[in-house]
Amino acid sequence: MQTTNNNWRDAHNNDAALPAFLAARVDRYYGERVQQSWAGGHIMRGRVPDANALHLSSNDYLSIARHPEIVDAMASSIRNEGNGLLMSGVFLHGDDCPQLQLEDAFARYMGAETSVLCQSGFAANTGLIQSIANAQTPVYVDMMAHMSLWEGVRSAGAKAISFFHNDVEHLEQRILRYGPGIVIVDSVYSTNGSVCPLQAFADVCAAHDCVFVVDESHSLGTHGPHGAGMVAELGLTDRVHFRTASLAKAFAGRAGIVTCSRRFQEYFKCEALPAIFSSTLLPHETAGLAATLAVIQRDDWRRARVAANARYLRSRLTDLGYNLNGSETQIIALEAGPEPQTIVLRDALEARGIFGSVFCAPATAQNRSLVRLSINAALAESELERLVDVCEAIRDEVQMWNWPSTRRLMERGAGRVRVLQAPTLVNLPVAA
Repeated sequence: MQTTNNNWRDAHNNDAALPAFLAARVDRYYGERVQQSWAGGHIMRGRVPDANALHLSSNDYLSIARHPEIVDAMASSIRNEGNGLLMSGVFLHGDDCPQLQLEDAFARYMGAETSVLCQSGFAANTGLIQSIANAQTPVYVDMMAHMSLWEGVRSAGAKAISFFHNDVEHLEQRILRYGPGIVIVDSVYSTNGSVCPLQAFADVCAAHDCVFVVDESHSLGTHGPHGAGMVAELGLTDRVHFRTASLAKAFAGRAGIVTCSRRFQEYFKCEALPAIFSSTLLPHETAGLAATLAVIQRDDWRRARVAANARYLRSRLTDLGYNLNGSETQIIALEAGPEPQTIVLRDALEARGIFGSVFCAPATAQNRSLVRLSINAALAESELERLVDVCEAIRDEVQMWNWPSTRRLMERGAGRVRVLQAPTLVNLPVAA
């Protein structure tokens, strides 16, 4: 660890050639974050996992990243097509184009007229907002919405108007003040696993003539009929104008998607800057996603397994006194609060072989940093119990009882540790 810190200092010392305005900005990072908050270490880089580590940092919720059908499809494409024709997706056309065929396949799957495949979820979100908003458009954004959505608002030159997390009444107050516009939410929030009340938001959007955009990055594949997402599960496909998603989560690939009308699809491809000025997906990525779509549609047991694993862990960790901040999904966050305290939590978990993902500003609000545990379908019962045992053992060591999130829970009158019978795990096959 000391070697790593020295490497950062050496790299920092080489910044002397930078102009003063930039050198000062870099200095602030090393001074305020690395030295003051992180005590010379790095909040996201602790121990290196060994062979016995339990990895809970991957977004591969359905445990399909190494699925043989998907790997074979990608390998066959690489052997037969290499990297294909390297060009912007705006040039793609023809009934036999694999990427266009896949766009139609995703649309059928998600219950949309059509869709657009993008280079990433970030490109999908920034491209969409940039193409539907301008300086005259009020854009209402849940305060916990993904940063790519906020960046889309900024790049559009639009006015971002935040509203309290999942607060329908606050949103309506904002719309009454600023007028009709675009409402942006996540169906499942990536920071803490909370779920948006989509039906209520759809009602507000319809009542006030607003465009409704839902990011389904963390519900596509894991929720809805055959994984078609939460919007489809709730029967809202005709009331949500646009759905976006990163396909680097449950789909374990590298791409993003926007659902839309066919008329809008043409407009988007010639208007959204990421669509125009980035190269299309490579042939093996398209082939891999096509195979992934088939696996996800077929293997409903994977969704059942990850849901059961997550439900079990949420119950057990709540019983231990952890404030899970409203998680209802496969994303479980342990919010230690200030960054130094999150480093203590990270180290305590990693010392016992548990590796999650550290989230801190700007991914969270200041002093609300956390360790996120991403639950997957491959976790065995023994691994779930191992995680519970570790979380129980470290409570005093990490001062869980003094975390701001724990105090908030206590103030709501729900902070007493409950001693209940552990829920029963669903007897399902182990993920391949």
